[in-house]
Amino acid sequence: MHSWGCLDGMKTILVLGGTGKTGSRLTRRLKAAGLPVRTASRTGGDFRLDLDDPASWTPALAGVTAVYLMEPNLSASTDHQARIPQLVSEAVTAGVRRLVLLSAPRAGEDGHPLHAAEQAVRASGVDWTILRPQWFAQNFSEGPWRHGILAGTLALPTGDGRTPFVDAEDIAEVAVAALTEDGHSGRIYELTGPRAISFGEAADLIARATARPVRHVDVDPADFVERQVAAGVSPDVAQLLTELLVAIRNGAGAALSDGVERALGRPPRTFETFVTETAAAGHWD
Repeated sequence: MHSWGCLDGMKTILVLGGTGKTGSRLTRRLKAAGLPVRTASRTGGDFRLDLDDPASWTPALAGVTAVYLMEPNLSASTDHQARIPQLVSEAVTAGVRRLVLLSAPRAGEDGHPLHAAEQAVRASGVDWTILRPQWFAQNFSEGPWRHGILAGTLALPTGDGRTPFVDAEDIAEVAVAALTEDGHSGRIYELTGPRAISFGEAADLIARATARPVRHVDVDPADFVERQVAAGVSPDVAQLLTELLVAIRNGAGAALSDGVERALGRPPRTFETFVTETAAAGHWD
């Protein structure tokens, strides 16, 4: 495949959430390839971009031809029609010709917090690609489960349910391909790892790699909601997160998808590889 960026005069790529799990990896890859990239986030990016403040969008979009989109706020109280859909409209008006959206499983369904964003991208009239990754492997090392790993007890309402954790490195690589190559327009990539594992097995693998005790403990969903709210999570987001985890317990999150292979022509990275490399890098020290 040829590089769209090179053919199109090295136009700038804008990465929303450029300091996040996927955005930071995506930005690093684009810079390594010598492509002009700018990051945008509410804090810490090259440009300040607040999805609740449309006045902050115009400077970030100036001269940009491709955008990596993500919606960090899944709260039901958020007006999801006013955020990504409006930004998509403004981006296209500003000259953006390629959109890549970080979405989630089942976001094609009415009522999902990311449904409006998907609909807007698909109706944008420009090249678009949608990424729907399963749970990130990096949640164990950079996200909400790291504290449990370090404390030795990962308390989640998932029972013995299994899910194919996907490596954020793979998500970022698929995003780079979609942003810079032809052949990905109009594609929805469901992204998973190569096999589904339980949280107990994940804890065991991390324990072996780090030589520290780590175990998974199943918890009551209602207790988990209470614990999230006590930690400052809004009640509706705590409820949504709990429902997603309970779905794993009930067997809903175990299906494998071939999105990584379709996009990159290679199998996805294994959870074991993620654990080995993460432990070696000292992220659980």
